[in-house]
Amino acid sequence: MNSDFSRRQLLIAGAGAAWSATASAQDFPSKPIRIVVPQAPGGGTDILARNLAARMTELLKQGVVVENRTGAGSLVGTEFVARAPADGYTLLMGGIFNMVMNKALVKNLSYSPENDFVSLGYVSAYPFVLLMRADLPVNSLAELVAYAKARPGKLTYGSGGMGTLQHVWGAILTSSLGLDMVHVPFKGAAPAHQEMMAGRVDIMFDNISAAKPHIQAGRLKGLVVSSAQRSAQLPQLPTVNESGLTRFEGESWFGVFAPAATPAPVVTRLRETLAAINREPEFIARVDRDGGRLLNIAPAQQQAFLRDEIERWVGAAQRYKVTAD
Repeated sequence: MNSDFSRRQLLIAGAGAAWSATASAQDFPSKPIRIVVPQAPGGGTDILARNLAARMTELLKQGVVVENRTGAGSLVGTEFVARAPADGYTLLMGGIFNMVMNKALVKNLSYSPENDFVSLGYVSAYPFVLLMRADLPVNSLAELVAYAKARPGKLTYGSGGMGTLQHVWGAILTSSLGLDMVHVPFKGAAPAHQEMMAGRVDIMFDNISAAKPHIQAGRLKGLVVSSAQRSAQLPQLPTVNESGLTRFEGESWFGVFAPAATPAPVVTRLRETLAAINREPEFIARVDRDGGRLLNIAPAQQQAFLRDEIERWVGAAQRYKVTAD
């Protein structure tokens, strides 16, 4: 008798919890949502997050704000979201930088990209451009390789800091080409660009959105792009693979993530919202102007995409002995 009563009570409690979760999801969102950007204001990640937040506010009829939580690279903000309540009101602006490269470079990472988050939608991807100071007397990747090999340890490549994608991909690319170059990290990409324009740093592998204005103005030269195909924004630049000197193919991608235990109906609502934004002509045009492309990955394939990226770049970092130290 008592055991039957206990079972009934558990069933009632379970049904009540399920009803509560469903009712909560149906009401979602009933208060403002925040998108945590684990990087400083003003950068490409921050700008993209603010564009998304503005459109999400209109589509969800609820305020969506951006909150910058910086520190320890991107670790502080990313870990904050991983430990946040899984209710759909605290989201993460993620990308290859914190969902893949941190896994490759940080020992005893405090969060698991694969297990602590659920992807709500991959948004866009951007190739990198191999930039060079304007007065360097080379005009192709083959000429750069010959020039650098004749001057081992003399040329420099810049980055926005240790462990940044500029650093990691710069190290992988130069190492795969057999070049002996000195890494010069800066506190952000802008100072590195200034030093290149002043002739004190030789090359830098950087996002097309940051590189394009300098190339078009003639302040810096572009040699190759990292994507599988040439960029429509800089069509004169061949891909790394076209050079035949090495194989390198990658894009800096971005997406929005929630804590893993977020209720399925809430995840579905947010996924539908982000998918709608990715179909908007104005948003498509904005991404295209910046030299990127939309990433429309079906929900069923999103986890596999992340796993594949982690496996590929963790392996490359290990192979070329790239560290954040």
